[in-house]
Amino acid sequence: MQDQFDDVPMSREWNYHPELPLADTSVFKWPPRPRYLLRWFACNWLMLSERVMMVGLAVLLWAFAYPSLDRAAEFSFGWVAQVWVVNLVTLIVVAGGLHWYFYIKRGQAKALKFDRRDMAKGNRLWSFSDQVRDNMFWSLASGVTQISGFQALTMWLMANGYTPIHTLSEHPVWFLLGVMLLPVWSAFHFYWVHRLLHVPPLYKHVHSLHHRNVNIGPWSGFSMHPVEHFLYLTSLLIHWVVPTHPILLYFHVIYLGPGAAMTHTGYEELLVRDKRRLALGTFYHQLHHRYYECNYGNQEMPWDRWFGTFHDGSEEATQETRRRKKKMYQKDDG
Repeated sequence: MQDQFDDVPMSREWNYHPELPLADTSVFKWPPRPRYLLRWFACNWLMLSERVMMVGLAVLLWAFAYPSLDRAAEFSFGWVAQVWVVNLVTLIVVAGGLHWYFYIKRGQAKALKFDRRDMAKGNRLWSFSDQVRDNMFWSLASGVTQISGFQALTMWLMANGYTPIHTLSEHPVWFLLGVMLLPVWSAFHFYWVHRLLHVPPLYKHVHSLHHRNVNIGPWSGFSMHPVEHFLYLTSLLIHWVVPTHPILLYFHVIYLGPGAAMTHTGYEELLVRDKRRLALGTFYHQLHHRYYECNYGNQEMPWDRWFGTFHDGSEEATQETRRRKKKMYQKDDG
């Protein structure tokens, strides 16, 4: 399969990377470019994409797996445990399935894989001396527990009328807007929480656990220190103040949890019969895991470009990132 991609960019530093320097794919452009926006909308919402799949999964879990809001009106072990089990199984299926396909079955070998290396083993840097087991532990023990706690509390607030809720039949336009705007909100929230986590003391004691994953895999995405999980998951608090629907809450939960596994596969796209069929990881975020003080957000949003933390994959950008990191830590030492 690798032979099919002999003409894609390669380098000594990477197994694969897209054409560099990275293009500006932000949806916030001035002057506005309606044709570009329509193409972006079509790729994300009118074709098979990660987001369409996550919305579909949210609907299925709402209909068949999560407890009803009627049960959530009073806290009880039964329905809260059901939320936890559903989230546990969902993450295992998504992250575990991706890991099995890309790293055990090696379904597309290293075609479109950014880093040449496999997941690490036999290194005491990792809990259990194994990168995958380390990532699974933090994802499942801390990640699933905390995201389920946020979700259960939000469901209880909805069920008791403490947070605004709307019905799909009465507000279909608001529902569709919510589906499209939640990733925008999550990207904005993630950028600023991520910047906070790179303040040297927090990085050293908290965020460094996630950044042990220089070479990332599906289980890396949701593998975080418990403090980082808490900060990251406060994105869900938007449902406490903005009118929402349970499906939107469940979509947001999937976006933050299993969605992180999809974006951290370490591969740019899923190939089916040697054709690109599903976008997964981005080189934009892979650069962050390699060089740390850059690309805090995602490539669709302009925050890194606006605030001077964008890395376009060039050697010049690498040197600038290293200078910024050195300056940051010198200031902290002082």
